[in-house]
Amino acid sequence: MQKKWIVIIGSGVLVSGLAVAGASFAKSENGEVSGGTIRIEKQSKAEFPSMAKISMVQAVQTALASVQGQVLEAELEDEDGFLVYGIEVVSADKTVMDVTVDAGTGKVLAMEED
Repeated sequence: MQKKWIVIIGSGVLVSGLAVAGASFAKSENGEVSGGTIRIEKQSKAEFPSMAKISMVQAVQTALASVQGQVLEAELEDEDGFLVYGIEVVSADKTVMDVTVDAGTGKVLAMEED
């Protein structure tokens, strides 16, 4: 059985103490993430949490610094061979954005409307 690491954060969560430099976006024309720092080869999903260099909380803070709103879902996942956090954020205008955060550096690799 494979486990998914999903965190649902309600409206009562306050995120503070955040300092994020400019985000770089590295999604190729075909939609693949490039520039990740932790390569997934034969590791199982069960190994993902121990491989990540930043926590899910840090990844969520970074996503919310890039897109103001509320987090719908956050997941540690393999995207195009790299370990990333996939975070869905809904903005005040009800736009859902997918933010991809590198699990090694904490940098935003991609943002796209869902």
